Amino acid sequence: MDKNALLNTIKEKLPDYLFVVVSNREPFIHVYREGKIVCLKPASGLVSALEPVMEATRGIWVAYGSGNADKKMVDEKSRLMVPPIPPGEGEGRRQDQYTLKRVWLTKEDEAGYYYGFANEALWPLSHLVYMRPAFRQSDWECYQRVNKLFAQAILEEIGQSRAFVFIQDYHFAPLAKYLKQARHDIICALFWHIPWPNPEAFRICPWKREILEGLLANDLLGFHLTSHCDNFIDTVDREIEARIDREKRSVIRGRHETLIRSFPISVDFDEISRTSTSPFVRRAMSRLKKQFPIDVDFVLLGLDRLDYTKGIPEKFLAFDRFLEKYPQYRERCVLFQNGALSRIHLKQYKQINDEVDALADDINWKHSTNSWSPIILTKKDMTRVECTALFRLADVCIIGSLHDGMNLVSKEFVASRNDRDGVLVLSRFTGAARELEQAILINPYDREDFADKIKEALEIPKIERKRRMRALRETVWENNIYKWASDIILELSGLVRP
Repeated sequence: MDKNALLNTIKEKLPDYLFVVVSNREPFIHVYREGKIVCLKPASGLVSALEPVMEATRGIWVAYGSGNADKKMVDEKSRLMVPPIPPGEGEGRRQDQYTLKRVWLTKEDEAGYYYGFANEALWPLSHLVYMRPAFRQSDWECYQRVNKLFAQAILEEIGQSRAFVFIQDYHFAPLAKYLKQARHDIICALFWHIPWPNPEAFRICPWKREILEGLLANDLLGFHLTSHCDNFIDTVDREIEARIDREKRSVIRGRHETLIRSFPISVDFDEISRTSTSPFVRRAMSRLKKQFPIDVDFVLLGLDRLDYTKGIPEKFLAFDRFLEKYPQYRERCVLFQNGALSRIHLKQYKQINDEVDALADDINWKHSTNSWSPIILTKKDMTRVECTALFRLADVCIIGSLHDGMNLVSKEFVASRNDRDGVLVLSRFTGAARELEQAILINPYDREDFADKIKEALEIPKIERKRRMRALRETVWENNIYKWASDIILELSGLVRP
């Protein structure tokens, strides 16, 4: 499946419907830089996944306007056309442009809805990493209020048009309910990008019934894995009155049916593969070699958001144990770990930041020599080109997540390896581990085995490395981002009412 095939699917299946995407993160952000307004495109798997759909449908993307110059770039209805037209292409709308509708939130809204309920309650509730969720009534009320604000913005944009509303992630659990209360004919689908917990874990949430009712207002509910679908259906079975059709994977409440489906998300394989051989990436590789001491036999790469679910401390401790058990690799390898700062306003994220810093210092002090330190720790927001350059420089990419919905970094690494070389070490607790079977799979909690698997990754013969990488690339190529989007479009089209 490629972009053109996706465009044909959209034209065939959604000819008369307005396509609306809703997400917390916006696809383009305007910020002030040195007194000028510049437009940034976030390095986001979600943006990469949905932009082709938006360009094909010329639809509407509704998102939180988070940039400090965002309000300067919109019209009186908080809208603008994107992608921006590059200088020199003249005025007017291009064929691939769509509407970005920005929703404005106060700092109080952001604190309660985003940092509070979404990321201190739902995020830890959904990830089995032994972090206690924080449930506050004020956050729940703010979360509902912001969802109603988004619903109002969507309804204003839709008008009387027939519409598909494609809602993204755990920030908007009750949104479909508010939309359906105003317009029963709107077709709503929500994709939950993180794991869904088992019923025992979910039952501690004080507003579990309200969350389930909000999600079941959708016509289609998507998860990465079948096991997440099963967890959701089991949760519904335990918590609310509903008729469950397990064979069809649907939930019926009154006259409304919600289909529960798995759609493993992926990446734009062709684009990443093409970019990896570009002059921009080659220049970035040269800059990184000059900037960091990576002139060693083996470069091990970690490229994670600085989040307690990503297992960075466990990775450092396993690398420390690897150097203890196999001292012949000292001064021959480095672990280059980039951990982009995330949600640093929250206490748990400040703690993981401090823990990662302390571990890197301790391990470097323990093993370093006059000319070598084993861990290079950076916390930069890497551009797409810089990330691809790091993938090309790495001999081994290590994904040590303690629990992850999918983990697209693993697929981006594979897509970037046009040389058919490199080794992927991947946590069993990622959704990607179900697809990328030729990776070296690890349990990040098992330090001894983790250390041994690092050694195994470094010692795989070249022929075997290339065989594994060819198989991994074929998997990611076949199940790319356009297939993910097309599968959802096809499922949605089956919900169209005459």
